[in-house]
Amino acid sequence: MESIVKIKISQIDDFKDHPFLVNDDDELKQLANSIKENGLLNPIIVRPKKNERYELISGHRRKLASQLNGMNEIDAFIKELNDDEATIFMVDSNMYRERILPSERAFAYKMKLEAIKHQGKKLDTSTTGVSKLRSDEIIARENGESREKVRRYVRLTYLIPEILKLVDNSVIHDKRTYLTIGLKPAVELSYLTKEEQKLLYSTFIYDDLTPSHGQAIKIRELSKKKQLNYNTLCEILSESKGNQNEQISFNKDKIESVLPSDLLKRDKRYIEQYIINAILKYKELEKEKIDNIDINNFKI
Repeated sequence: MESIVKIKISQIDDFKDHPFLVNDDDELKQLANSIKENGLLNPIIVRPKKNERYELISGHRRKLASQLNGMNEIDAFIKELNDDEATIFMVDSNMYRERILPSERAFAYKMKLEAIKHQGKKLDTSTTGVSKLRSDEIIARENGESREKVRRYVRLTYLIPEILKLVDNSVIHDKRTYLTIGLKPAVELSYLTKEEQKLLYSTFIYDDLTPSHGQAIKIRELSKKKQLNYNTLCEILSESKGNQNEQISFNKDKIESVLPSDLLKRDKRYIEQYIINAILKYKELEKEKIDNIDINNFKI
């Protein structure tokens, strides 16, 4: 039986490249209040390091919540784990979360895949003997996913952070979120170079749209042929999609020519709001002109 010990929080280091986000949000504050009122019901799990320090395996949110409460020590289980065992344990202990973002799942699966491959893990797959399984098949079985779904998630790790954020947007459902991209088209785009992905992202933001799965396949084909550029990309994105509303196009150079020069240095959303405010002001002025017309000056 492992015993619970108290460890100074200052001696605990977060897990290296921890793939799961720990946000200082309302949920964390609720957890902090629960710990303050009821104590830490579920101790964290750490493994020993050199120089009397520890690496946190499970309990990053509990640790941060305890720090918010001003606690200097925390209850913990100490486990002797090698690097691969620690990685697998860390990933598995976080998979119970109610909501896991695609980016979190992607990097978690990739870390676990590499750990399983490294340790050459085997599972008993029949009553007659032991058969070596593919590492992605092991993860698929343990998480109720298909092997192909696991492969798709791991491919997301090849996306630049800006595009990967658009994939996360698809499950966040935040009213402030307006651009999203699905898993399948994102996987196709993950095969593009970083420079090509940067071109894609800037186009997505400017045109306020993202590609369908079919469009993403076409974009990937152009990349293979070394024919992907701004013009060919816009040609594909201009194709109508079943779930896409009609887009209104504007001449970028003409719009920028009438805007204040210092405004062009601002964020795209700020410029967009500036233009909207200008149109609203123009409508007000037009209405005032109509209201001020003296009908007596008109003859029938």
